[in-house]
Amino acid sequence: MPDSTTLDTAIPASGVSGAAFAGIAEQAVRTVAAQQADGVRAAADLVVEGLRAGGVVQAFGTGHSQAFAMEIAGRAGGLVPTNMIALRDVVTLGGEPPAVLFGGPEGAHLERDPAVARRIYDLNAPQPTDVFMMASNSGGNGSVVELARVVKEHGHPLIAVTSLAHTTQVTSRHPSGLRLFEIADVVLDNGAPYGDATLSAGGVAVGAISSITAALLAQMIVAEVVATMLAAGETPPVYLSANVPEGDAHNTALEARYAGRIRRSA
Repeated sequence: MPDSTTLDTAIPASGVSGAAFAGIAEQAVRTVAAQQADGVRAAADLVVEGLRAGGVVQAFGTGHSQAFAMEIAGRAGGLVPTNMIALRDVVTLGGEPPAVLFGGPEGAHLERDPAVARRIYDLNAPQPTDVFMMASNSGGNGSVVELARVVKEHGHPLIAVTSLAHTTQVTSRHPSGLRLFEIADVVLDNGAPYGDATLSAGGVAVGAISSITAALLAQMIVAEVVATMLAAGETPPVYLSANVPEGDAHNTALEARYAGRIRRSA
């Protein structure tokens, strides 16, 4: 198992405040950046290898871990050859009724359903050279674990972002009993404590940290990919902001290289 990130969140309930959380967040950023640096470089190497072979990065997360996929796919200053996979693809691409996303008899706990994983993989039609990046704080929900298994069945490199403090304390909801970190080629620890929230507040906890540190790891990977390509004399395919005058023309030209393989939505 990869080394876990040690994050001190021992703040008494009397110390709960916005400033206290800001302090925890600052510490988390510094700690994760330092302790996951080697893993970030390993992840970047897999991405560079995939891009050089004509692949794209396929990013996936459920719940709040979708924020990680959004940091990877279609972000200003980010890599153009990126695609976001989501559970809602069964509706937007697969024609399922929207009810499957909203609980009830048809859609209860869709992220826990292993059966949805192969469906969303097929709907996105990855190519053999594509690299997958998946985020899950708990790392044990059925859709996440099954998609990881499908990804590895097809021979794709797999980078995972998870909380080792949390995932090692839970039982997988997948029939195999596996968790995401046990399947991935590179595992990055987001440093979040068990339950994600960082500040004790009278019997509950507040101040979830995993989205902040996952975004940090996503941007660190992108920076390392770009640095590697620049050092090799290559021009990295990077987005300009669509909100600067030259952005649309720049981005459209780059996106054309990956027509039909990357989707962008509002």
